[in-house]
Amino acid sequence: MTRRILHLDLDAFFAAVEQRDKPSLRGKAVVVGGAGPRGVVATASYEARRFGVRSAMAGTEARRRAPNAAFLGGRFAAYRESSRIVMGLLREVSPLVEPLSFDEAYVDLGPTRWAEHELEDRVANLRAELTRRTEGLTASVGVASSKFLAKLASEAAKPDGVRILDPAEELDFLAPLHVRAMPGVGPATEQRLVAIGVHTVAELREADPAELIRELGQAAGEGLAALAWGRDDRAVQPQREPKSISTEDTFATDLTDRAQLEQILRRDAAAVTARLRKAGYFARTVTLKVRFPDFTTRTVARRLGGATDAEDVITATGLALLGEIDVRAGVRLLGIGVSNFSTSAQERLFGDEDAGATSASTSVEDGDVGLSGVRGRGFHPGADVIHDEWGRGWVWGSGLGRVTVRFETRQTGPGPIRTFAVDDEALRPADIDPLPAAVAESDD
Repeated sequence: MTRRILHLDLDAFFAAVEQRDKPSLRGKAVVVGGAGPRGVVATASYEARRFGVRSAMAGTEARRRAPNAAFLGGRFAAYRESSRIVMGLLREVSPLVEPLSFDEAYVDLGPTRWAEHELEDRVANLRAELTRRTEGLTASVGVASSKFLAKLASEAAKPDGVRILDPAEELDFLAPLHVRAMPGVGPATEQRLVAIGVHTVAELREADPAELIRELGQAAGEGLAALAWGRDDRAVQPQREPKSISTEDTFATDLTDRAQLEQILRRDAAAVTARLRKAGYFARTVTLKVRFPDFTTRTVARRLGGATDAEDVITATGLALLGEIDVRAGVRLLGIGVSNFSTSAQERLFGDEDAGATSASTSVEDGDVGLSGVRGRGFHPGADVIHDEWGRGWVWGSGLGRVTVRFETRQTGPGPIRTFAVDDEALRPADIDPLPAAVAESDD
């Protein structure tokens, strides 16, 4: 039997979640990320894409192209919740699910025993159930005989569509595609291929294998030649172990205050440790990443004596690494990560390692080092809030000691806008409004 692999990609995921939860933004240009002079776009709604806004674009350029778009900070708890619901739904279809990110996954349909003539209806039902459980999100789906082709099919189906490739049509589907559609073909590889007269997959099939290897190297040349004929036998990997867990902050202005950097590092180390514990791993290595104003980046790592998920050890190791770096020139980006995982804790072989040397560092309160404006702090645009009188809403904008809030939820429809003093005791940050489907799933 021919393998059938499904690739699902949620449409404009981060922006779609914001539009779902903020009724006044539905049908409007929405950009997630891109705030501040150094911000980078994470996702743009399709309305914003009409102005040329794309992910990974500098926020300044995105604002130039779409000055009237809503630029929002990320709400990762909301994205994680919707992603968990979608991945849970896919695992009800098949145990062989390989998540690639919050919004993308492969599914091996072999265990489903779906007949070929049932695929169209089965996929339609899956997409409808996804929209119901997530209260409005949509996904594009591709089905083919391999992961490579299934992903290309879902891209061809965007937005909010389906492309099911009959095995007999797969080579014809591939032939006219530009070589940039092939995985691993970036601008540099494209230039090399164009230089030898290869622009499309059909031309790639006709190319001399020896010439491809000479231009691209043996692994890349042979790999592309195989993909041009649809040859991809990679299996769906349902248990993909993470190679690392990390977080980083890019600052609006360069930071030189070591106490401030240490407090940010403590907060981020706590977040990384929480994710490490949730994943059920123990880390043997801690890595610190520092980027300076001239974009030079220094990455330093330290192996622990054993494997741990202890927040104090990970934090202390990060602080020790930061202590080795001269920050007087200013820090543009600071990140901490853990890697080299084990599934069980391992005691350190020696008790006098550097990792514990700074664990007694004095804690500094957020207010003492001015964390407002750093990721995860303050009333950033898009953040969930609640007011004692007005109820739930989200931050429309803030500055000059004021916070403007639109009071609405995904159940209410567009709501009124009110402005408050930033220190108004009746206004405070709020947790996300959970989806009913998430509650049902957590009971499983």
